[in-house]
Amino acid sequence: MIPDFQTLMRPVLALLADGTVRRSRDVKDVMAEEFGLTETERAELLPSGRQRTIDNRVGWSLTYLSQAGLVTRPSRGHVKITDDGRAALEANPSRIDMKTLEAYPAYLEFRDRTRDKTSPMSSAVHEEPSEATPSDLIEQALSTNRAAVEGEVLQAALALLPTGFEELVIRLLASMGYGTAGSVERTSASGDAGVDGIISQDPLGLDRIYVQAKRYAEDRTIDRPRIHEFAGALLGKQGDRGVFITTSRFSSGAIQEAERINARIELIDGRRLAELLVAYGVGVQADQTVTLHRLDEDFFEGL
Repeated sequence: MIPDFQTLMRPVLALLADGTVRRSRDVKDVMAEEFGLTETERAELLPSGRQRTIDNRVGWSLTYLSQAGLVTRPSRGHVKITDDGRAALEANPSRIDMKTLEAYPAYLEFRDRTRDKTSPMSSAVHEEPSEATPSDLIEQALSTNRAAVEGEVLQAALALLPTGFEELVIRLLASMGYGTAGSVERTSASGDAGVDGIISQDPLGLDRIYVQAKRYAEDRTIDRPRIHEFAGALLGKQGDRGVFITTSRFSSGAIQEAERINARIELIDGRRLAELLVAYGVGVQADQTVTLHRLDEDFFEGL
């Protein structure tokens, strides 16, 4: 029988215990071997027909372990155990599941993001799955997927070089529709101190928004002085609008400074950045769609 994704968590982590960076594809194949799946079980597809069931379940197992910080993704399609992952193996000799992951702040933050994205009408899914409608279950699955992808896309952004992160920000702003009548360009390469990008809202560049992009560790806080410096850069260019985008977070002092100064500066932290990247399809791709059907009562009443 094909194991569920929680049953797979500890075996997946145990496979990675030697510290070797492994391809996700190889992890899936090893799990199929370890659980003795038949050829029929290995070939079984999801109802969508787009992915093998075992691949999907191992993939979700890796996603949850990654969100808890027990594994990391050093490069595309590759996974590696972390020190927390090794400690989890020692502390949990028989099973690791979602209850186990609740001991990790990173997982709790991920779970909270998932709940934030679920409407109050479907909140029963978390506590009483038996009371959930098919629509509720799909909404919960979508919110979980969205929160997971947001976490992964932020980690991918953190792995970029500073210039690569600046390019990511520029592509996001372009996808959001900025510069449609003008242009969106990266400027840090040209030595434009204090500004990493310029959005020209009109063909002549008379209406401009200036961009600052900082790729910092998630636990690093951007404080008031950074915002003050950016405001100074805007003043030097006679600008009155700017966007400060980071992978980290802003202190209360930074937020107050952005509100205090005359120029309008929009602050986008790592969490909001990840939401925007997913919402506007930058660095992600659609996987599958689901269609629910309901009875058309009007149709039958008209017969």
